[in-house]
Amino acid sequence: VIGASIGIAMSPRDATGPDHLLKIADMALYWAKADQRGTWRFFEPEMDIRAHARRSLELDLRHALTNNSFQVFYQPLFDLRTERISTCEALLRWPHPLRGMISPAEFIPVAEEMGLIVDLGKWVLHEACRTCSGWPSNVRVAVNLSASQFSRGDVVRTIREALDATGLAPSRLEIEITESVLFEDTRATRQLLHQIRELGVRISLDDFGTGYSSLSYLQSLPLNKVKIDRSFLEGLDSGERALILLRGVARLSAELGLSVTVE
Repeated sequence: VIGASIGIAMSPRDATGPDHLLKIADMALYWAKADQRGTWRFFEPEMDIRAHARRSLELDLRHALTNNSFQVFYQPLFDLRTERISTCEALLRWPHPLRGMISPAEFIPVAEEMGLIVDLGKWVLHEACRTCSGWPSNVRVAVNLSASQFSRGDVVRTIREALDATGLAPSRLEIEITESVLFEDTRATRQLLHQIRELGVRISLDDFGTGYSSLSYLQSLPLNKVKIDRSFLEGLDSGERALILLRGVARLSAELGLSVTVE
């Protein structure tokens, strides 16, 4: 079965020269594929503007990674029992020299498409471990790892290198994953997670309750913690159902011996 996506440029409305027409028709084709394969798109001037902006972002992103222009901020996790900070989650930020602080929601997908996410994730991991080594010994650091880092298969070595280079005790590092990590090769990923646990590193399942089969992961994955997604907090002040659901998920996780964090 063969399908087709089509990009269309009109002359003289969009351009007159054949080379320019082909170029912008190809740009329209790109957007047709991005929107929904098997469809067609006419060229619009906004496409060119967005393409230039995207190219500029890619160049700046590569430059920022080369020059360590990113920053890591730390969000504290507060323990309700001890009333002390137990962990700080590493959050990557990009202070762009012209655009100001760029949201990770904008540059992380681009980094993944460019194949830079692995190097970027490695830098964040080393930076977080180095910073945590200077904190009080009872405070851990949590770092998000992407599915791309797991798919390459060298994530265990990357973690070990970060710990060795910074001298951070493995028990003070917490790796956060989402269920997207398990989509490609579940068996291989589970083996990697077990190897990470064998290092003494803690593992946390992020965005719990928003995926397709989160309950099965509580049983099959070597987890230490689940992070209950903030969507579970919606409606807590307006109805009892939301509170019952939140209590149920928290109790289930706790009875399985898992720490529970609520965003």
